Amino acid sequence: MTSNPFITMQEIKKSFNGVPVLKGVTLQVEQGEIHALLGENGAGKSTLMNILGGVHQPDSGAIYINGEEVKMLNPRVSQEHGISFIHQELNMVSDLRVYENMFLGSELRNKFGFLKVEEMCRQTHEILSKLGVDIDPKEYVRNLATSYKQLIEISKALLHKSRLIIMDEPTTSLAEHEVNRLFGLMKNLKNSGVSIIYISHKLKEIKEVCDGYTVLRDGELVRTGSMEHEDIETITKTMVGKAISQERFLHEHPFGPVVLDVNGLTSNAFKDINFAVRKGEIVGFTGLAGDGRTELFESLFGYRKKYTGEVKINGQVVKIDHPRKALKAGMGLVPRDRKENAIIKDLSVLHNMSLSSMGNFEKGGFIQDKEERTKFQFYKEALNIKVHNPRIAIDKLSGGNQQKVIIAKWLEAETELLIFDNPTQGIDVGAKQEIYQQIVELAKLGKAVIILSSEAPEVMRICHNINVMFHGEITARFTADEANEEEIMNYATGSKREVAQIG
Repeated sequence: MTSNPFITMQEIKKSFNGVPVLKGVTLQVEQGEIHALLGENGAGKSTLMNILGGVHQPDSGAIYINGEEVKMLNPRVSQEHGISFIHQELNMVSDLRVYENMFLGSELRNKFGFLKVEEMCRQTHEILSKLGVDIDPKEYVRNLATSYKQLIEISKALLHKSRLIIMDEPTTSLAEHEVNRLFGLMKNLKNSGVSIIYISHKLKEIKEVCDGYTVLRDGELVRTGSMEHEDIETITKTMVGKAISQERFLHEHPFGPVVLDVNGLTSNAFKDINFAVRKGEIVGFTGLAGDGRTELFESLFGYRKKYTGEVKINGQVVKIDHPRKALKAGMGLVPRDRKENAIIKDLSVLHNMSLSSMGNFEKGGFIQDKEERTKFQFYKEALNIKVHNPRIAIDKLSGGNQQKVIIAKWLEAETELLIFDNPTQGIDVGAKQEIYQQIVELAKLGKAVIILSSEAPEVMRICHNINVMFHGEITARFTADEANEEEIMNYATGSKREVAQIG
């Protein structure tokens, strides 16, 4: 702890419905410090930051800025104190333009009350340029890729000349060159006296860019210190309360017949894609942002309809032009963006689980509540879903537990082919292990599994076979034993390439 911190959150306590979430947590951040806030999903990080951001009020404790106590009564008060919060779940308004999102709630007006559109566009362009981003300020946000939305959120914090920026998983949707640019900007902000609280589960990034750290576990402060004197393994163990193995999941078992056979699939996002997946097999697809893998599997699932080539499921040629047809063919997709594409956040955990298989619980036009709850209890125990009441809205759960509910949804729909797009995105190291174990168990049960991941170590840990994509093409294939991170990166960047044949 420092003697003259810029921000001090002193002995913060907070409970929801009688359940303690924060148990006397103290956090200190110096001026011009990049401070990592670490912990598993459910450790209390988001609640602590929501108190600092004025979203929640603490049950007890105090907040000090430069030694003076302040009351963060609401988000506007927090913003007036120079605090900006870049949420993991992006808070962009899709039907507004870029500059309108940047100035939302603080629009520039002339003396007659009219909006100064060109001035707002000029400032927007100037801030975005600092991040090396070339976006038309008048473009609608709905037309932008997720990575650009993330950069706009970051630019908005810069626009408001924040003294403290809270970054919650800011690199989740960014390509490597965008991450490097962000880190350079963070270091410049630090040098100009801006403080940053950095929340991430990517510990290599934490080690690279952060000065100090604080670890929460089960709502309590368990460790704080200088990042310079710590190693990643020690921090991981502190976060989860035990050592986490980085060894591959060994799950050798015989494969069954081919479930999915893809030949010559081509569109404007990918070209001449050929691969097959067998029962019990886990097949990985990896590469860098823009490699076409998400578009490929959205096409296979019926989200995108314009492609040529042949798709066979269990030996039968199929043309899937709608997700309903994919579901009927026995295919399930866990998309990368849970908030936008995988959950209905205002529905309960229970109903999100049964959403794709309502017929299993319907009788005479009514949902059978008892059967639905019984089946959820089964998945809760099988997947270790941490929720005290399945009737609460699903967005109240941590990312890892939301992901488990999505897996339960597709298992209940009795899909034999499951596609996971970045399955552990924004999930802590402990929950990652559980997700990996569940994927492996699915394969052991005879499910065919496809993993799409931007992280080469992830596909190396759990996949039997790995495909590397670059600019919409499969440029290499490896077995789990052949793969190494350096070689995968060579093919993912296009520095090496070979004609990949199905083996």
